[in-house]
Amino acid sequence: MARDNLELRAEVTSAPLAVAMITFNEAHNMEAVLADLRGFAREVLVVDSYSTDATVDIALAAGARVVQRRFRGFGDQWNFALEALGQAQPWAMKLDPDERLSETLKGSIRHALKAGDADGLVVRRRLWFLGRPLPVRQDILRIWRAGACRFTDVEVNEQPVVAGALRRLEGDLEHHDSPSLDHWLAKQNAYTTAEARQLFEGVGAPARLWGGGSVARRAWAKRLFWRLPGRSVAMHAYCLLVQGAWRAGSTGFAWARLRADLYRHIAYKLAEMRRRGGYAPSESGPRGAPHPQAEQCG
Repeated sequence: MARDNLELRAEVTSAPLAVAMITFNEAHNMEAVLADLRGFAREVLVVDSYSTDATVDIALAAGARVVQRRFRGFGDQWNFALEALGQAQPWAMKLDPDERLSETLKGSIRHALKAGDADGLVVRRRLWFLGRPLPVRQDILRIWRAGACRFTDVEVNEQPVVAGALRRLEGDLEHHDSPSLDHWLAKQNAYTTAEARQLFEGVGAPARLWGGGSVARRAWAKRLFWRLPGRSVAMHAYCLLVQGAWRAGSTGFAWARLRADLYRHIAYKLAEMRRRGGYAPSESGPRGAPHPQAEQCG
């Protein structure tokens, strides 16, 4: 009976929200992100791509539901996660393992869900790099009514699509991107390869300036950007001056330069694919064995 009362109190005080995460070898983040959600979200779903570290064990120990599924692309994996999440809770949220919710943001979310005057909620994400906060913030759609969202079916840089009214929330979603520079560079190498492959194959969200919504406008601007000369120089200036990374000192200067370098890497990889008339997929990283306590979905 006492345990039932504790669970009932948790149900009352938590937000009517289910959180979905996708993971691969995120053991270094799992304890902190799940502790951050404890007492706040009513459900947590982890869709894991057969991690070789303790990701699944940590998630299960914290009471999260874990489904293991082969990774086929970010859009595909997130759409699966939304379907697996279902509609047991009236609201759903996308969260990455390296993100943390500030107390102000948690309060804003509770208030917005109670008000119920929007179909999607936009949060302001603040970037951290090499353990330091940057003065760089991005508005991103992360919460929506259950069943109201679908992600663009792309390999990387997927975007949520929600019809209806959007509301912007107060408070930061902290993005603690990578525990080390080595980890960050390895992750960005995979992302730039996927981005170059999408450009080579001409796949992605429909690109239209008018009549296609924010996702189509973003795709249109991205295609225009790739036709401009001096792209990496422009990106360096944008990160440093417009986004204000210079205010973080040497860490901000390093982040801005590395961000700009990524666009060179994409261009080099795209040129290589065009020379070869295709691309040779590299060996995918090792995948762990199915976890006996996790659900399996191929």
